[in-house]
Amino acid sequence: MCGIAGMFSVKPMHPEDGYTLSRMLKTIEHRGPDGEGSYVDAGRGLAMGHTRLSIIDLNTGEQPIHNKDKSLSLTVNGEFYDFKKYRSHAMAEGDRFSCKSDSEIALTLYRKYGKAFVEHLRGEFAFALYDREKDEMLFVRDRFGIRPLFYYNSGETLVYGSEVKAILAHPDVPKRLSRKAALHQLMQTIKPGTSAFEDIVAVEPGHMMVVRKRNGKLETSTRKYWDMNFPEVDARDDMMSEEDHVEKVREKLIESVIFRLEADVPVGCYLSGGIDSCSILGLATGAMQSPVKAFTISFDDDKYDEAHIAKEMSDSMQADQEQINLKAEDLYGDNFIKTVWHAERTFYNTLGVAKYLMSKRVRECGYKTVVTGEGADELFGGYPAFKRDMFLYGLDSERPEERARLQGLLDESNKLFKGAILAENQLKHSAFEELCGFTPSWIQPWMATLELAKPLLSDEAQEEIGDYDPIEGIASKIDPKMLMNRHALDKAQYTWSKCQLEGQILNWGGDRVDMANSMESRPAFLDHHLAEVAMQVPANLRVKGNIEKWVLREAVKGVLPEVLYKREKFAFMAPPAHTSPDKQAKVNELIERFLNPDALRRSELLSPKRTAQFLEDYRKDKDPISLTRKDTLLNHLLCLQILSETFVENPVVSP
Repeated sequence: MCGIAGMFSVKPMHPEDGYTLSRMLKTIEHRGPDGEGSYVDAGRGLAMGHTRLSIIDLNTGEQPIHNKDKSLSLTVNGEFYDFKKYRSHAMAEGDRFSCKSDSEIALTLYRKYGKAFVEHLRGEFAFALYDREKDEMLFVRDRFGIRPLFYYNSGETLVYGSEVKAILAHPDVPKRLSRKAALHQLMQTIKPGTSAFEDIVAVEPGHMMVVRKRNGKLETSTRKYWDMNFPEVDARDDMMSEEDHVEKVREKLIESVIFRLEADVPVGCYLSGGIDSCSILGLATGAMQSPVKAFTISFDDDKYDEAHIAKEMSDSMQADQEQINLKAEDLYGDNFIKTVWHAERTFYNTLGVAKYLMSKRVRECGYKTVVTGEGADELFGGYPAFKRDMFLYGLDSERPEERARLQGLLDESNKLFKGAILAENQLKHSAFEELCGFTPSWIQPWMATLELAKPLLSDEAQEEIGDYDPIEGIASKIDPKMLMNRHALDKAQYTWSKCQLEGQILNWGGDRVDMANSMESRPAFLDHHLAEVAMQVPANLRVKGNIEKWVLREAVKGVLPEVLYKREKFAFMAPPAHTSPDKQAKVNELIERFLNPDALRRSELLSPKRTAQFLEDYRKDKDPISLTRKDTLLNHLLCLQILSETFVENPVVSP
């Protein structure tokens, strides 16, 4: 795991560009404190940099990596699994390798298959590859967007980096928060392929971007090499039995976990009270034939805390469990600010801060790598919003009274999270109605938040945005071909995965807060071989009656305690600020610093008057659903102001 940054220009590099590259790498040294490398070809306008976190091949493997005649140069952030198979095949054909790193197989595969080489790569990765003969750069991102990759293109120079802060370190890149993006940030759901910053965009998951020089300008072309392709309703294989589906899921999940245990350093596991991380711990223990180090977060509110269930799983596996107990003073203050700086986006819940502190504890315990459970809900229909859409639109054969019964059970078990992950009332938007035939339940709470958020923007920001509709903007980035003739549950899972998986789960819930402390997380469920099996599972085996992730439960039944096997999905969230006086006191300190009138006037993003009124209404509110929604918006307001201060007004190299 590492960080990459660099430049590609139609103009030759100047001597100071080498210093610029060094500044860029300095901003992401947390991604790779074990080494730094760079390669500059001034005449060709090329500068490639790399910061290294050594996990495989500790003694060699420095980057950039070149082939023998330097016609190809490569920098990689991430891991390629099953790389030993490709190395063996290549060596049998006469190829030689300069190191034992997994990264080098990308060069071998590129020489053999050309641009089709990406289809042979398995893992989580974002990388830059320069082809000297063609004088072109390739930028590739893994299928789900587990590893980040951003760029800014002036037309003559493209500046890229694993994190936006590396790009902002270039003197020619404007440092400005996008007003449209600010609205997305406040409502939680960002437009796929964008960042919070003006003209800085992301290479999208499952995409390759090729950059060439033509007529004094940089020409870019992008192609999608992979997507979550659910079968059309009338094209599913009905010959497979329930047992067949369970066995295929089990087989591919075990294979994925085994690959992610490959490292030259110790590998641990994140462990919460859900079946996802618990199944990972169970399978990892079986694969290693020895106890595994497990890391668990505990909150000071019994309604949100799952540590007692995680301990039951840990005890059953005889794991060496490390538990971090978090209170209000941990989740706010400097830790909140640092998490925003690393995430480079806003977040609705301090779970991101908790994950930041957890990765810090992992490193303190001497671990650089953990296997995690992210992605199971996306593949197997685990979120409450998915169940709601299944009950509303995916149970054609069920009687209305049975649908109503299931809906009632869902609403009762998720009362705690209404206003955040479930809307209390059904909402519709024409863009999604046209796209899906319904408005997915997962976006509805953020549509309600949008109604609160948009008036809080400053008059200048609202004028700049004009009549821009962020919901329509999100829908416009989703490929309608992938939704045609699909089941309602497929549509819900697909649209969520295109938006919230990359922009939330894998950002401030994953890579960005883990790598903040130089710690690599490996989400075993997000293996595309497992995903392709999961997408073949019929909807009624993903959500069976009132049981979400049924096929996964059956696949891992043998390693789960009974309480976990039977337990309904419980959203993993930190207690919101309104749930205790000490959290209210800590969040008030952030309010006084970042939401005071002077700070709001400096950022020019929010209206001081309307924000003050929102805060007054928030402090008077007693309704738990309304407070939950306002808590999410309050977090976004604070984060947006922190982004402005630390990246625009007074940029810092580290928080």
